[in-house]
Amino acid sequence: MNRMRLHFEREDLARVRLAPGPDAMWELVLSVQQLTGERAPFFALWRRSSARVVTRAGLDAVVRALGELMPAARYFPDFLTPPGHHPALETGLDTVLSTPTRRLQAEIGLLTAGRRATGWLGELAEGRAAILDRLGGAVRAYHATVLVPYAVEQASAVQADLAGRVTDLARGGVETLLRGLHPSARWEPPVLSFDYPRDADLRLGGRGLLLIPTFFGVHHPITLADRALGPVLTYPVARPALWAPGGDGRVRDLAELLGPGRAAVLELVGDGLTTTALAAGLNASASSASRHAATLRRAGLIRTVRQGQHVLHSRTRLGDALLGGTGSEP
Repeated sequence: MNRMRLHFEREDLARVRLAPGPDAMWELVLSVQQLTGERAPFFALWRRSSARVVTRAGLDAVVRALGELMPAARYFPDFLTPPGHHPALETGLDTVLSTPTRRLQAEIGLLTAGRRATGWLGELAEGRAAILDRLGGAVRAYHATVLVPYAVEQASAVQADLAGRVTDLARGGVETLLRGLHPSARWEPPVLSFDYPRDADLRLGGRGLLLIPTFFGVHHPITLADRALGPVLTYPVARPALWAPGGDGRVRDLAELLGPGRAAVLELVGDGLTTTALAAGLNASASSASRHAATLRRAGLIRTVRQGQHVLHSRTRLGDALLGGTGSEP
């Protein structure tokens, strides 16, 4: 498993800061990734509802354009998430739209893997004022339509998480706070490490570290790609397996009936997932995912077939009906 390693010096431990809430641009970028590329089961109902709202508002093209710039991939441009903490959208967005052209070119070049950017990304890389205005309008429209309706629920989840982090800090100091940031986190002084898409190192060099909670983060903490920028680490807040946005009674009832873990499995498997992919989507162990799948299979809600060395889980017609969809016969 690849790991990110943060190397602390003595001064860094004294300069660890915990942001008092989420950062608007980090939340926006990570939510776009959930809507356009990620499949975290926690957000499944939000994705479904938001996709309908986006279509009704005529913002499908806007979301596709944002998805090009903010892909659910190993890299997305750092300029989209300015260093520091920006709780208000306009403050963070103003910084984004003031990015120097040289930096736009460099980071969009990384995004396109060195190929010449085309279309609107190419125009953005050139720093054209009209395209920057278009980006600002797209971000504002997306934020107002997709994120604002759930702002209270997001804030509530983040504040509940922060209360736990502050307790960790009060009881055990900075090292306890760092050790508890994520299930994969390991504190082996002077190095904090956690699961990451690639092996990487970040040397803080006395600059300290800003910790930012994120509601829409999923799999692991995230740092800025450019190690020269002010050190920031966003981490996913603690949460249950499934979110019923807006207090969705049907989802709440399903979670109460099956348990949140099994409800999340039923939502996630769709037309077919291996146990390994299911575990990754749940951010759980393979054995836990397998146990949930076995329970649902016995209830006739999913089917399991072997394909070579793997087993593939998918919903039955009964499972689809329970989620309000349609499917084939079990």
